[in-house]
Parts: sequence; C-alpha cells; structure tokens
Amino acid sequence: MRAVLQRVSRASVTVGAAQGSPEVTGAIARGWLVLLGVGQGDLPQDAAYLADKTLNLRAFPDAEGKMNLSVLDVQGELLAVSQFTLYGDCRQGRRPGFSDAAVPALAQELYEVFVAKLRASGLKVGTGKFQNHMDVELLNDGPVTFLLDSRKSF
Repeated sequence: MRAVLQRVSRASVTVGAAQGSPEVTGAIARGWLVLLGVGQGDLPQDAAYLADKTLNLRAFPDAEGKMNLSVLDVQGELLAVSQFTLYGDCRQGRRPGFSDAAVPALAQELYEVFVAKLRASGLKVGTGKFQNHMDVELLNDGPVTFLLDSRKSF
C-alpha cells in the first residue's frame, strides 16, 4: 500500500463537477492530505501500518519551527483520497500500466480500513468518493510531502 502525505493549510475534494452537480465530499483545515493507493497482495495490516504512520509522523513544526510534532499533537485534520494511479507503472511505453493495483473491491475494503483507523484517533477525517472522478484542491504548507510504502516498512 502506498500513500502520499502532503502537509496542507487546507484541502478539499469535490465529486460530480464534470456532470454539473458538484458535491464537496471532504474538506479540512491544517493537517494531512493523504493520497492512498492499494496494491495487489495488500492486507489490513498494511492499512493499519500506514494509518499509524500517518497519525504519528512528526512533520509539523514545534515552537522552534522544527518538524517535531505529529498531526495528533497539533490536533490537525485528515483528508483521505483513494488514488489507484500510485500503482501506475510508467517504465515502458508511453501509457502507464496498472497491473500492480488491487482490484476495486479489495482496494475499497482496505481504503475503508485505513479511513476507520484514522477516524479512531478522534481527529476530523474527510474523504473522497471511491471510484469517482474527483477534483482535489489543496494549499501546500511548506511544501512538505512524504511518500510511504507499507512494503518498505522494515
């Protein structure tokens, strides 16, 4: 499972804009925008690992401006957006291949496990809408961006 964490001052996700009926499904203030991709062979343990890492990664500034606080410490917010393209393989040809991405049913199940783990923290958690075209808006803070991969956890 892969995640891109972007520290944001604010972020939102809207679905249905292309059809003329836009709906904001999630919006947050200061915190993490998490783009989450699920790969073949991923398990609930991968979702739990990434949720724990997301909640406890010390990448928010303390009083001295050093990255020393977690999203939990700053009582930040989280916006989780599914993004299968994190498993796009662009090494050959001109069109990405997605054979390493999980099938939609598994991906949705593990995305929901990830979101549930985030919500268990008590922080505000917004989401996109699985398997929908989404418009994601964000105001990067820093910018600070991290790539996480549950298969590279050891």
